[in-house]
Amino acid sequence: MDWKEYWNGPHPIYVNARHRALHFDRIAKDIAALIPSPDAIALDWGCGEADAADSVARACAKLYLFDTADSVIANLRQKFEKNPKIAVLDEAQLEALPDHSLDFVIINSVAQYLSHDQLDEALDLLREKLKPEGRLAIGDVIHADDNAVADTLALFRFGLQGGFLVAAFVGVLRTIFSDYRKLRDKLGLTRYTPEEFIARLKARGFKAHRAERNIGHNQGRMLFIATPDPAYLAE
Repeated sequence: MDWKEYWNGPHPIYVNARHRALHFDRIAKDIAALIPSPDAIALDWGCGEADAADSVARACAKLYLFDTADSVIANLRQKFEKNPKIAVLDEAQLEALPDHSLDFVIINSVAQYLSHDQLDEALDLLREKLKPEGRLAIGDVIHADDNAVADTLALFRFGLQGGFLVAAFVGVLRTIFSDYRKLRDKLGLTRYTPEEFIARLKARGFKAHRAERNIGHNQGRMLFIATPDPAYLAE
């Protein structure tokens, strides 16, 4: 099993329904706040289950959702089929989008599951799809010094604030014996220093900086904001 295969099947990541609802609500609000204007054409690349995409769509003119897992795509299309502002794309449809047509792209909590080559391939494609003045946001990037203990403490703080602390403790114990933990131990997660990640973005034709706050509850992880580099595009 690899990460793509894992996310294509059932994966009980959330400790209970309240955790899930609060998680997606916070993510949606943070992403919506990054969208540059109500007229923006936006893409959530590697969107996952995107429970609160309706909220994000209210902040822009059009929201594309893209994921590589077939089961996720099918569920998203059923979930949002009545929302005219949301379109769910497969890989062929993503590649068919006109170049320089997107104002905003968000990649959240995905970089850790991608190899360097996979990330570079995605960045090359998205640079072509973004408008010259478009914005790319990559959130929840794991710091090279981060570890599972820091993630667990962040979850407990979120559980305390959100009223599901006991469920968070139980969920952590369950995760220890889960397929997610086994796969994480086997494949690992891709980590970066801020300097490494900015350098990788620069090498793929972006100007970038680290934002003050990450998307979501875990502020031990990182958010980067990038724009196409005119000098790179001119080459």
